[in-house]
Amino acid sequence: MKRLVLALGVLMTAACATTGVEEPAFDLVLSDGDFEVRDYAPTILAETTVEGDAVGSRFAGFGPLADYIFAKDRKGEEIAMTAPVTQAPREKIEMTAPVTQKTEAGKWTVGFTMPAGYTMETLPKPGNPAVKLLEQPGRKMAVLSFSGTAGNSRMEAVRKELLAKVAAAGLVTKGEPVFAFYDPPWTLPFLRRNEVMIEIAER
Repeated sequence: MKRLVLALGVLMTAACATTGVEEPAFDLVLSDGDFEVRDYAPTILAETTVEGDAVGSRFAGFGPLADYIFAKDRKGEEIAMTAPVTQAPREKIEMTAPVTQKTEAGKWTVGFTMPAGYTMETLPKPGNPAVKLLEQPGRKMAVLSFSGTAGNSRMEAVRKELLAKVAAAGLVTKGEPVFAFYDPPWTLPFLRRNEVMIEIAER
């Protein structure tokens, strides 16, 4: 129960971009209504992989990440919270000919972006082996913004809409879509800021 309360607190606070919480830096390349292409700067992510459906795994991932952010599983200082909370299907690479990539059913990676002032050397090491720090290089992302609740069916619908817009723009994708959630759960659904994004291959 204590972990659930803490997880909800992280969602309600870390995901709230309207209170001056830091967000990843990017340059806007293209804007067409709710569809954008952005050049993101390099970042560092704290991630954990959990099993479950899309909504349940989102909450399940908050506990280990909250323990890391709030120094519950390690020594040292707390880390400032950022937005958004990200969620992506877990991928694995099969070493075959040709090389293929597929999603492991029922597994999701939930992540927090670390504040820009940190490096891999200055970030505290996670005490929980389930939490990993990952350097994310700069990359170009196609992004579709959407409001409302983000259950399984809604996430699938906006995923398909994003891929359709990417195809219409003549862009080539790489990897799987990533979902981003900015607002606390008490926010009215029509006011919520959510995004689905996918990396664009450089030509």
